[in-house]
Formats: sequence, C-alpha cells, structure tokens
Amino acid sequence: MKNEQRIVSLAELKAIVQDQKAAGKKVVFTNGIYDFIHPGHAALLEKAKTLGDVLIVGLNSDASTKRIKGPERPINPQEDRCYILSALRSVDYVSLFEEDTASAMIEALKPDIYCKGGDYTIEAMPETKVIQAYGGHIEIIPLIGEYSNSRQYKKIKAMRDLEGQRAAHISKRS
Repeated sequence: MKNEQRIVSLAELKAIVQDQKAAGKKVVFTNGIYDFIHPGHAALLEKAKTLGDVLIVGLNSDASTKRIKGPERPINPQEDRCYILSALRSVDYVSLFEEDTASAMIEALKPDIYCKGGDYTIEAMPETKVIQAYGGHIEIIPLIGEYSNSRQYKKIKAMRDLEGQRAAHISKRS
C-alpha cells in the first residue's frame, strides 16, 4: 500500500518525534478507534494539524477495540483503519497501540499537544495525568455536526436486524 511509510511502529515514531522536536517542530497527537471515518473525524484531524507541524494518530488495535466496544467491533480491521488514516492529508503518521488508552504511547512520545474531540473532557480522560506530568498541552476540539461511530454502528446493526426479520418472515411464508 502506498502510505506504508506513514504507518510506523512506536519505536520508529519515537525517533521521528525526537528528530522533529530537535528541528523545532511542534508535535500534535490524537488517538482513537476510527472504525468508520466520517466528516467529524476529518474536521477534527484537520483542526489538530493546524495546531502544530506534525500530526500523529495513535490507533487502537483490533484487540483493544474489542475490549472497549465489544466483540462485534471493529467493523474495519486495524490494517484498513491505518491505511485510511494515513491517506488523509492532515495526518503525518499513524501508529497502533494495544492498550485500552493511549497513555503509554503518550508517555513514550511526549507530544507538545494532545487533541481530543468535544465529547471528551480533560477531567475524564485517562491520558490527562500523563500529559500534565511532562507539561504537555491538552486541546479539546469542538465537534462538528452529529457524527458518531457508535451511532453509525447502531444504524448498521438495526439494518442488519431488519434484514434478518425480513428473511425470517419470507422463510415462514414459503
């Protein structure tokens, strides 16, 4: 895939961040599951990119996503989610993490700015303590529209359930 050089391991990312900071660049970090990329995600990532020079996205692995969202998620495998994120012009690097939070990745990278969408609060984020400990800045970006992966998933599930009911009804008539 063409964006493989933008999909990197944590070890590679540490070296990249060190080089960028040595060059006086401001590093911005965000993270999430990104199961379905919607306009709200794109807007958040574009805004996050304007806050610095390099935008890194930490992506929950499939195993992490299952622990957080349940056994039916993610819909899209981590390789596909990495590729899609890396193809966005606002994203410089994507890296997977296995934990349920990005705290360990943030501790390793120490980005200048940590961004999350407006559905989060600084007080409720598990990453806050790590960021505050090294003096990083947290930026909450207001949500754009009513987009939600959970809402999209529920809609897909409802459509699937309706199809199952229709199939059962047709089967009974036959």
